[in-house]
Amino acid sequence: MTRKPQVSLYLTTYTDDPNHDWNATLDLARAMDEAGVDRVVVADHLVFGENLNAYGDPAIGGMKGGRQPTGPDGNWLEPLIFLTTVAATTTRIRLGNAILLAALRRPAVLAKQLATMDVLSGGRIDLGVGVGWQREEYDAVGLRFEDRGRLLDHTLEVCQLLWTQQRAAYDSPELSFDGIHQMPKPMQARGIPVWISGTVNKRVARRLSRFGTRWIPWGADIVNLEESVPAMKQMIADVGGDPTDLEVQGTAVLKKGPDGAIDVDASVAAVPKQVAAGATDIRFGGSLPDDPAQATEQLSQLVTAFREVAPGDG
Repeated sequence: MTRKPQVSLYLTTYTDDPNHDWNATLDLARAMDEAGVDRVVVADHLVFGENLNAYGDPAIGGMKGGRQPTGPDGNWLEPLIFLTTVAATTTRIRLGNAILLAALRRPAVLAKQLATMDVLSGGRIDLGVGVGWQREEYDAVGLRFEDRGRLLDHTLEVCQLLWTQQRAAYDSPELSFDGIHQMPKPMQARGIPVWISGTVNKRVARRLSRFGTRWIPWGADIVNLEESVPAMKQMIADVGGDPTDLEVQGTAVLKKGPDGAIDVDASVAAVPKQVAAGATDIRFGGSLPDDPAQATEQLSQLVTAFREVAPGDG
């Protein structure tokens, strides 16, 4: 199946500016909607400890060379509440996480929140998840950092069960229940689409095969899709899954011209190569004009250029 490639934009919902105007951030989300961007995605951190160097440690889930951008006392908005606000003030753009630390939330509560968001938004929610890199966030909610992979699987198991079963029963070492009903269900068939973040390894491949073959590559795997996409497809097959319809997030940067406006040709230059390598959704990151009208105009040009270089036939 060939998909029409989608264009996503990362929206910064954190700052080290104590006086930041969050209404301006919401204006940018509306500009994305009006310009025809397919999806807006936001980040998640519940709390911060003081060992911020862990962000750059791939051994525990960080990214080599990465840096936490605000310090421990930066303002980080809760993503589900923020996206609900965006849903209420937009009409068509999809609303996603890159990524939600889903294991930090109680599964049945998270399932209810996301189903409600999906209903109120008209079926526009995407759930991007990962295990995270910071031990202190697990400490703050009374969970073991060492169990983060299993805790994520447990959370997704419960969410997908409650999204799809009228009368739900569940039994695991973490939780057991029977005869449970949760309404409303998400508007989207088979529940809310789940995107799994991680590197090419068997744990992530199993997660993809169980919860939906939508992959957010992490670390070195995102910069070389020509190698990482075939490797992940093979890994999914090796663990007994079907990689045929694997969806993959690529990344691009909003590049600026001498006048400070988005240079659309330079920004989309890397898109055809990533699409050819298997990317189905390209997430752009970078700053946008403060003026919503300018942001809408420049993003409209970006979307048009993107459709031209990555038309697809879906």
